[in-house]
Amino acid sequence: MKHSLQLFTIFFLVVFVVGGCVKKQDKQVRVGFLIHALDKERWENDQDFFVQKVQELGGTVEVRIADNDAGKQLAQAKELLTNGVDVLVIVPVDQFAAAEIVNEAHSQNVKVISYDRLIKNCKLDFYVSTDNVEIGALQANYLTTIRPTGNYALIGGARSDNNSQFLYLGQMNVLQPLIEKGDIKIVYNEFTNAWEEEEGYEHTKKLLAGGEKLDAIIAGNDAIAMGAIRALREAGKTEEVLVAGMDADLRNLQEIVAGHQTCTIYKPYEKLAATAAELATKLGREEECERTFQTISNGAMLVPAVFHEAMIVNKENLKLTVISEGYQTEEEVYR
Repeated sequence: MKHSLQLFTIFFLVVFVVGGCVKKQDKQVRVGFLIHALDKERWENDQDFFVQKVQELGGTVEVRIADNDAGKQLAQAKELLTNGVDVLVIVPVDQFAAAEIVNEAHSQNVKVISYDRLIKNCKLDFYVSTDNVEIGALQANYLTTIRPTGNYALIGGARSDNNSQFLYLGQMNVLQPLIEKGDIKIVYNEFTNAWEEEEGYEHTKKLLAGGEKLDAIIAGNDAIAMGAIRALREAGKTEEVLVAGMDADLRNLQEIVAGHQTCTIYKPYEKLAATAAELATKLGREEECERTFQTISNGAMLVPAVFHEAMIVNKENLKLTVISEGYQTEEEVYR
């Protein structure tokens, strides 16, 4: 009888452990997705891709849009944590203010993934993005290949976004040797308050008012590039000045077809969203994340990071990049 009891106990423990594993694997993970704003075409696509992938993996997503208000994003994070989400994925409004969200989440044993934009000065769990230093280098390389000498203007992204600094670093890695040789002169170099078209327009108007000959503008993103193109159009200079952007927005692709924008950068948004969704689901189920991570310093630690490669999009390769990837349709781009 004693022997039978021991066998029963062993069997019970095995069933309990296995049952516990199955339960975690089957758990419907609840993910909170905090987005700074839906102010650009790309963010709607990121949101759709992310939600779809989490659902495919058996989870659910609660999305909150902060309308570029850091205080509102913090309040939304606290609401989601109170509602019992298992993990947070954040596109931060402000790279520094969002550290409070990470600290709040960790106080409730909830892990945080920073998406596209790095959150600074906190014990961040993971970061999913593209290599923005490399993107800046891609922009500068492409324009300097076409126009290796002349006057260049840099109109960067938002000061509150760490990506702006990374893009600038990549641009200057390419431009600095040409500056030192005397081939390139930087005639304008400013960051913006926001990644907005109006910012690109106002900065370009100010730049043009200076009266110096202008050969190229490297813009932080396509919205800023669109503002620059508007100012150049008013000045009758769209045929003279090269313009680089980032994001592969539809209007900008149409400007590339028209010959008013030289290039943009396509980030593999579906892959970025899928990676973040897979990580979030594994974290929510307390599973091992079986992949090789790079690291990036956020000022407090080396954060495990996944970087996907971006690519240059120009008039010649439109069909082989954003159209073949299914990000934009040929009918819309060439209408």
